[in-house]
Amino acid sequence: MLSALLSHGHDIRVLSPRGAVPSLGVLAEAVGYEQRRNELYSWDGMKRGSEPFLVIQHTILGEGRLDFGGARYRLGAGQTMLVTMPHAHRYWLERGGHWEYFWFILSGREALRLAREVLAVAGPVLQPGAEGEMRLAGACHGLLTRALTPAQASVLGYEALAVLHDAAFAGAKPPVALAPEMARVLSHIEANLGGDLRVDTLAQVAGLSRAHFVRRFAEEVGVPPSDLVFASRMDRVERLLTASEMKIGDIARATGFADGNYLAKAFRRHRGLSPMEFRAMRDEAL
Repeated sequence: MLSALLSHGHDIRVLSPRGAVPSLGVLAEAVGYEQRRNELYSWDGMKRGSEPFLVIQHTILGEGRLDFGGARYRLGAGQTMLVTMPHAHRYWLERGGHWEYFWFILSGREALRLAREVLAVAGPVLQPGAEGEMRLAGACHGLLTRALTPAQASVLGYEALAVLHDAAFAGAKPPVALAPEMARVLSHIEANLGGDLRVDTLAQVAGLSRAHFVRRFAEEVGVPPSDLVFASRMDRVERLLTASEMKIGDIARATGFADGNYLAKAFRRHRGLSPMEFRAMRDEAL
């Protein structure tokens, strides 16, 4: 399918305006195949509006650059960039450079959820491999050339995200069965996110001394118990912000934070925005 896309040539197609079909979790907004040579080309992720969306951009030839939250990347042939907006990043073409690529602009709640999962595991630059490149090119070619309903376009947009999901998780190791006492602690954390989850309490649930518990937990689970508790609470906070209309103070009490102000400070450190800003992004994606 890459050869079909190359034969089709450089092209851009706008498919659906943002939010045009609220029921679609993945909305394909636009797609393109472009070439840049020795020209001004630069996109700032904080200057593309306040409505959330994502860009998938796959390099065929040449090289682009990406600054993602202060980390620098070179985007060479066979590499795929994934970024969401708004976010502190910039991608550009160096002076005198050459960059040939194809891209997708997608929006919708499911698109953003999948993008966040991929970014959390693999970061913004992925290697989809030859098969993944063919799948991405096929989705791009279909969106550029076929007469599609929004739902049909959504399927191809989802396919592009699925390629990145496969690339991110292809090397993931199968889960290792935890010792009964560690599994008991994880179940306790999940069932008591609004309660007392101090390390001493978790050690009692495990039936181990504090020092022995902390060492065993980090070895078997992969992170210290306090880090897992915080991550689990933040995940629950995000779910409640996304799926409910609960007040921030009520969410704080349900997830073990002293009050709404303390939750807001913790959430801003974790996400880079306030809980209300995060909820507003949800509303804009609907």
